Amino acid sequence: MRGAILLAIGIAVAGWFVGDGFVKGRSTDRFVTVKGVSERDVQADVALWPIRFVATNDDLGQAQATIKQSHQHVLTFLERQGIDPASAEIQRLEVNDLLANPYRSGPTQSRYIITETLMVRTEDTGTIEKASQAVGELVDAGVVLSSTGGPSSGPTFLFTGLNELKPEMIAEATAEARRSAEQFAKDSGSAIGSIRRANQGVFVILARDRAPGIMEGSQLQKTVRVVSTIEYYLKD
Repeated sequence: MRGAILLAIGIAVAGWFVGDGFVKGRSTDRFVTVKGVSERDVQADVALWPIRFVATNDDLGQAQATIKQSHQHVLTFLERQGIDPASAEIQRLEVNDLLANPYRSGPTQSRYIITETLMVRTEDTGTIEKASQAVGELVDAGVVLSSTGGPSSGPTFLFTGLNELKPEMIAEATAEARRSAEQFAKDSGSAIGSIRRANQGVFVILARDRAPGIMEGSQLQKTVRVVSTIEYYLKD
């Protein structure tokens, strides 16, 4: 009889521990997923401007003379716009003989086509943006600009200071996520506990004007954005 009583007590105690563990186990499954966003408006700090121009002629020497003249016009234009000509390097020089093309058809008016690309690289991004708006001066000087078969003649603006922004932006996104979790817990009569899982998110650089067809690289002003996703345990 005594053994049966002890056995019953043991089963009851074991059942209490099992039940308590089940409740605790289920309570740890209660969590909320929140997102925190951090954004910064920034200005590009590097500009790349490929200026591509072309000269054509039936005489190779004449085509070469024209391309050299256009090259000088471009350097003079850059200097007049406040850009150091030394920042422009020849990126590509192509000479195309149309008569050597086995797939050509019809008469050839200009046998030789010479194409040159000058790449301007500078940290003076504002000056590059202004100069790109005055590129018509090159056309007035007789420079034949081209983007066919090569890079666009418009500048590309880059932002390279992302690493300096990361710590502050991550902290801001995390704080915003926590505020959202606290509000959710308050509305549900709970409190937030420790972090269950966290995802920092990917930093992205966006165009300031987020409209269809607008590329981030073409805009001087940009927006850096990160979204952090965090799961918090909920407790009573």
